[in-house]
Amino acid sequence: MRIDVSAFLGAYPYRRVPGTSPHALRQAMERAAIDAAWVSHLPSLFWRDPVAGNAWLYETAAVEPRFKPVPAVHPGLSGWEGVLHDRAPELPAAAVRALLRSDDDVRLIVTHADRAFVEEVHFGSTSEAAARVWWDISWIWGPPEDHLETLLQTIGVERFVFGTGQPLRLPETSVAKLDLLELTGEQRAAIESGNVTRGLAN
Repeated sequence: MRIDVSAFLGAYPYRRVPGTSPHALRQAMERAAIDAAWVSHLPSLFWRDPVAGNAWLYETAAVEPRFKPVPAVHPGLSGWEGVLHDRAPELPAAAVRALLRSDDDVRLIVTHADRAFVEEVHFGSTSEAAARVWWDISWIWGPPEDHLETLLQTIGVERFVFGTGQPLRLPETSVAKLDLLELTGEQRAAIESGNVTRGLAN
């Protein structure tokens, strides 16, 4: 099983990006053998009030069982707590560490972080806090820089989950990153779905 924890639906506001419709996302998922995708409404990320796109996202996800909606929130607007539940907005590394320290029950999946961000949070946190955060692989360089391989060796396979960032990135890129690593079947399965499934169960 392969779960994509960072996919988007809807138009990108600054240029034409192909593959932003639900149908196109389903096709990309088929191409990359992705079984489920956590999706956000891409235009909402750029709106003054991102909550406005959540209704469309919920309606769209309701007709496609492989789509899991991840709503957008803006913590500067009133009423955001009602939307948030267990999700957080984009945060700098220091804020991620502070969020982890705020409560022992906090569990985070951070998407679109590069190697420097991952290392800053991981090595700046206690081992207990670092064990409550998972990182999607979509923004971490593979060969020839091998940032992903380095992070898997230094931080551990159990801290990483599969993400593509599609349609802003090709989903096959994340698959290729894993193909180019010398992972055991168990390690690959952990990244593709096991880590996120176990993380949500705790």
